[in-house]
Amino acid sequence: MSYSSTQLDERDRSILQLLQEDGRLTNVELAQRINLSPSACLRRVKLLEERGLISRYVMLVDEKAVGLSGTAFVLVTLDQQGRAALDAFEAAIQHHPEVTECCLLAGGADYMVRVAYANSADFERIHTDVLTQLPGVVRVHSTLALRTVKKTSALPV
Repeated sequence: MSYSSTQLDERDRSILQLLQEDGRLTNVELAQRINLSPSACLRRVKLLEERGLISRYVMLVDEKAVGLSGTAFVLVTLDQQGRAALDAFEAAIQHHPEVTECCLLAGGADYMVRVAYANSADFERIHTDVLTQLPGVVRVHSTLALRTVKKTSALPV
């Protein structure tokens, strides 16, 4: 079930903003920041989870710190766009941890894939042994990022 931002009050928005900034906030810290009792704050967080507004909690790893200094955005074109071809591609791409994001597109290409890689040899391996070998792929067009200017997982709520 989805909810529009108009169905959230200011406290709900504050909870979502604060937890997007720091998912490790304790309930007591969160309650203090939004001027609620800990029990009332916890009830609100649980309700946001139940309503599907909070889908999961994760931690983010610094790519460079783990040796993945490169990011590529790859446009992928398939030989067919039928449901079976899309399903086969989407199932196969799930098995490749180098692929950090994959979006179905409307337009010239079928998918945009975000890839994290260590160096040019690693990207060549991913291109040759992974991307071009996925089911139905007939064309890949890669663009390498020089520098990340903005990257966030936080949504404006």
